[in-house]
Amino acid sequence: MKQTKRLTLCALLTAIALTIFVAEAQIPPVVPVPGMKLGLANIVTVYAMFALGPGDTLMILLCRIFLGSLFAGGSTFLYSLAGGLLCYLSMLLFRKILTEKQLWVCGAIGAIFHNLGQMGAAILIARTPQLVLYLPVLLITGVIAGAFTGLGAQLLLARLGRRIP
Repeated sequence: MKQTKRLTLCALLTAIALTIFVAEAQIPPVVPVPGMKLGLANIVTVYAMFALGPGDTLMILLCRIFLGSLFAGGSTFLYSLAGGLLCYLSMLLFRKILTEKQLWVCGAIGAIFHNLGQMGAAILIARTPQLVLYLPVLLITGVIAGAFTGLGAQLLLARLGRRIP
């Protein structure tokens, strides 16, 4: 029974993250910076990392990336996977250091690594190393967006707590 509750919670969080991802893809860009978006689905990822742990978080993240790429188009898969995995690894490292009142920091750090992963994928796919010149813009906007999503996860964790079945 405990395993069923945990799986159900992970499925629910995946569905929420996927819904947010698909909804956000329909919203016109807030700022005229190509490739910049808030990444609101990451609220679920940050929350899951601190509330459920790394194993469940990785499952939720990979399912969201796979299903999100099916809805958004196949070309997003490699970018999302590269960014998502680097973001995940950074959160895995910092979850031992940061407190539940510092999730906004975790969101900002995760955004930095997410942008680094996506930039690496873009350079490899396009075979255009000059794309790295765009990285400072992505990092600045990413830190702001990441702090916002991290704060969202922090508020969610404060409200829901660690709901581990």
